[in-house]
Amino acid sequence: MKKIIVLLMLSVSFIFAAVNLQTASKNELMSIKGVGPVKADQIIKYRKSNKINSADDLKNIKGFGPGIIANVKGNKTVSKAKMTEKKKTSKIEDKRKAKISKAKKSGMSKDELKAKKQKINKNAKAKKTDVKTKTKAKKSEKKAKMAEKKKNKAAKKAEKVKKKASNSSK
Repeated sequence: MKKIIVLLMLSVSFIFAAVNLQTASKNELMSIKGVGPVKADQIIKYRKSNKINSADDLKNIKGFGPGIIANVKGNKTVSKAKMTEKKKTSKIEDKRKAKISKAKKSGMSKDELKAKKQKINKNAKAKKTDVKTKTKAKKSEKKAKMAEKKKNKAAKKAEKVKKKASNSSK
């Protein structure tokens, strides 16, 4: 019985635990509202040469203002849909960087390299836009379903009230 209670307490503490900036993975850092793949990489790079003791230490990293620091302190995280979007765009960005790196090593001329980079960047941008569009569509679909449920619930309630009124008048 004691083991079950201890396990339950540990699992609850993990659910409500804040993100540890010193040890968090890229995905864990991206779960913080306002932190995407680029900012997560900046935190990881910063903590390789500096110890992060508190959220205030993020002020030392370019691009981190009071808004993001407040989100870290307040343990504000993004929705599941937004997190999925961040992960997908992060993968697209990593692939884009790898393709550009490979193109640089291939020994092509400057003009060919420039054209290749433009093509890679254009494709990555299109994929990111597609991911964002799909996320927005899912969000809109979910809102529409919630509105429909609310409407149906209100209609049922109105029907009950109408039945009660007709029964009491008899």
